[in-house]
Amino acid sequence: MSAASCLLTEDQFLCSICLDVFTDPVSTPCGHNFCKACISQHWDTKVPYQCPNCNKLFHTRPELLVNTFISEMAAQFRQSAQQKASRSSSEQQVVKPGEVPCDVCTGTRLKALKSCLVCLASYCETHLEPHLARAGLNKHQLIDPVENLEGRMCVKHDKLLKLFCKTDQVCVCMLCTVSEHKTHDVVPLKEEYEGKKAELGKTEAEIQQMIQKRRLKIQEMNRSVELSKEGADREIADGVQVFTALKESVERSQAELIDTIKEKQRETEEQAEGFIRELEQEISELKKRSSEVEQLSRSEDQLHLLQSFTSLNAAPPTKNWTEVRVRPPSYEGTVVRAVTQLEETLSKQMKKLLELKRVQQYEVEVTLDPDTASPYLILPDDGKQVKDSNVRKNLPDNPKRFDYCFCVLAKQSFSSGRFYYEVQVKGKTEWDLGVARESINRKGKIAPSPQNGYWTIWLRNENEYQAGASPSVRLSLKSQPEKVGVFVDYEEGLVSFYDVDAAALIYSFTGCCFKEKLYPYFSPSNNKGGKNSAPLIISPVNPTE
Repeated sequence: MSAASCLLTEDQFLCSICLDVFTDPVSTPCGHNFCKACISQHWDTKVPYQCPNCNKLFHTRPELLVNTFISEMAAQFRQSAQQKASRSSSEQQVVKPGEVPCDVCTGTRLKALKSCLVCLASYCETHLEPHLARAGLNKHQLIDPVENLEGRMCVKHDKLLKLFCKTDQVCVCMLCTVSEHKTHDVVPLKEEYEGKKAELGKTEAEIQQMIQKRRLKIQEMNRSVELSKEGADREIADGVQVFTALKESVERSQAELIDTIKEKQRETEEQAEGFIRELEQEISELKKRSSEVEQLSRSEDQLHLLQSFTSLNAAPPTKNWTEVRVRPPSYEGTVVRAVTQLEETLSKQMKKLLELKRVQQYEVEVTLDPDTASPYLILPDDGKQVKDSNVRKNLPDNPKRFDYCFCVLAKQSFSSGRFYYEVQVKGKTEWDLGVARESINRKGKIAPSPQNGYWTIWLRNENEYQAGASPSVRLSLKSQPEKVGVFVDYEEGLVSFYDVDAAALIYSFTGCCFKEKLYPYFSPSNNKGGKNSAPLIISPVNPTE
């Protein structure tokens, strides 16, 4: 029997009236089976007597007898289904706080998988099965499990809320539309749902846009912080540069002051041996004072240095030797002269910084023009670097191109106003930089000079700097520039070159007469077997303020 039951399905033991497993199954004369109570109740309300399955009519009410075979089979199937449900229940999840429980489970309640809007009940996996398998139940509307299904019923008419009253903005049932909502604007629930869902989608898009705007604002603020930090770093670098010069000047003044005092001391020793002890004491005090000056000069505490400076600026506390027959040395003006020299050094340093800041405000965008580049040069796509390739490329020889010298011009030209750009020359042993007029000769050998339309400076042999004047001018620089700034005032006829890191002027062409377009001019020179392989790089300007 058990082997046979494996071939039977649940549909074979369902009453077509109650859609449940047979209870006291009986057979009609036409051979169909029903629960005894179901068919009896059906015939109590339906006349004439008719089979619910095949619609066969009976003139008299048939006598119903229990089908023993079907009854036994249904009982075994019910028992098997209960055991299966029991095993399935143990495998399913027990409902947890916050989850929707199955309304059919007794004892341990399991987590509901779906809720039925027709039955107004929630079902676990086992109790949901009839809604998935039976013809009468699989048309019910199933949704994700929700609580309070009763809230989906009209409290007044006990009917399902299937409509939406747009006038009162409430959900209503069919009977509501013929009573208190009779004249109102009523639409199907699905229609209003789709409308509201579209509005929510629009609201979500607006919220996402607001979020994006705020994220962009955060990025903007972070960028502002980064720029602020960069500015602070530059200001610190400038401060270190200024105070380093100040410190060096103080140390030089101190050394000169000590030398002067010692020289006068020696003269005094030759005049009066008897005053040696007292003079040595004065020298000791002066040295102590010198140490205080040195210590103060090394202080990075700006307020402390300025507050202490006045007291140390006073004349040193030495004895007046006017009444002594040996004339004492005079120290009048020694410290003042040192301080004056210090002020002049600081003033010059600040003047250089301010001058560089002034010209940097005229920064322009500069990119290299590949149509003018020598066939030996390499230019990346961004047009911001150039170097020698050691190999001559096969390029079209247009009138704009330099065919022999390792030169290239910028795409941008200038015929008025002021402009400034910076070029990194770090690691190079030779280079040329400057500006050139549009009509320059670009073929064969070139002799850069103002007469030939070039205003340039150059480096040769690692440390030999010259300006391309007529004749050329040898330049003596305190340090080797790693970044060179080029400034042009077209109307003023001025071309100036700056050591950016040192904030120092390298050279200026003055009194120039410009009548044509001017182009930034670059030459990385030959790479000298790899010694001069570093590129010239057009760098963004980082203002010193």
